[in-house]
Amino acid sequence: MLNGLSNADRAEVLTQALPYIKQYNGKTVVIKYGGNAMVNETLKLQVMEDIVLLWLIGVKVVLIHGGGPEISEMMQRLGKQPEFIDGLRVTDKETVDIVQMVLAGKVNKTLVNLLENRGGRAVGLSGIDGHLIEARVKDRRLGYVGEITAINIGPVRDLLERGYIPVISTIACDREGNTYNINGDTAAAQIAGALGAERLITMTDIAGILRDKDDISTLIPEITVSEADNLRREGVISGGMIPKVECCIEAIKQGVRHVIIMDGRVPHSILMELLTDEGAGTMVSGDPERE
Repeated sequence: MLNGLSNADRAEVLTQALPYIKQYNGKTVVIKYGGNAMVNETLKLQVMEDIVLLWLIGVKVVLIHGGGPEISEMMQRLGKQPEFIDGLRVTDKETVDIVQMVLAGKVNKTLVNLLENRGGRAVGLSGIDGHLIEARVKDRRLGYVGEITAINIGPVRDLLERGYIPVISTIACDREGNTYNINGDTAAAQIAGALGAERLITMTDIAGILRDKDDISTLIPEITVSEADNLRREGVISGGMIPKVECCIEAIKQGVRHVIIMDGRVPHSILMELLTDEGAGTMVSGDPERE
C-alpha cells in the first residue's frame, strides 16, 4: 500500500491513520471472507496481511470464511454435480461430509497457516467445536443445510482474550450429532452480534450496494436500516444482494454498530475501510434515535 512513496509520505500516511488506530484498539471486528473473494492467491495474501496488521495494532479480529468454489470443485472431482435451490447448495449426507472436509479442513487450515506465516497468532475453529454454532434443518428440500438455533460464543471469547485470531468455518451441529452447512453471511451476523462487535465487514466479489448494478460509480457509501428497506422496495437491492443486506440488518439488530459490504478483490480494502477517511464499500448503520 505504501510502495512508491517517500519515507516522509509514508510517515504522513501512518500519522493520518493514528486516530483510527486509537478508535479500534481493543475493539472487536468480525470479517466475513466470502468464497468468491478468495480465489485470487495474491489478494488472499494481502487480506491476511491486513488482518495481521490490525491484530498487531490491538484490534480483536475474528475471521469467518466460506469456501463455495472449493466445495464445488471437490464435489466435481469426486463425481458429484453441485445443485442449488434459491441460491443455497443442496446438501445430502455425502455432500455435507465434503463440506466439512473442505471448510473445516483444507480452507480453514490454509488461512490459519497464512496468518501465522505473516506474524499473526491464529487458531482454526468450526461451528462444531464447543457447539459454537447449533442448527436444525432449514428446508427438507436442501438436506443438511442448517438454520441457526444457538450461538455458544465462549470458545471465540476465550481465544480473543488469549490474544489469538479465531478463524471460523461455517459448519454447524445439533444435539443428535448431525452436521449442517450454514450460510456464511448468516453465521457472521450472529457471531458478530454475540460478540457485540464494533464492525462486521463482509468481503465479497461486488463493490457494495449500487443504484445501477452495472455502474460502479453509483455506489451508495452509507445507508441506514430504513433506507435499506426503501431501496429493496424500489428494486435497487435485489437478487443475491437481498440476503446479504438482510444479514447486515440482523447484525445491526443484534448490537453490531456498523456493517460493511465491500469488494474483497480490491487490494487492502480492509485497511481502506478501517484506517482511512475514504472507506470502502457500503456501510449499513442503525436508524438515528428520534428525540
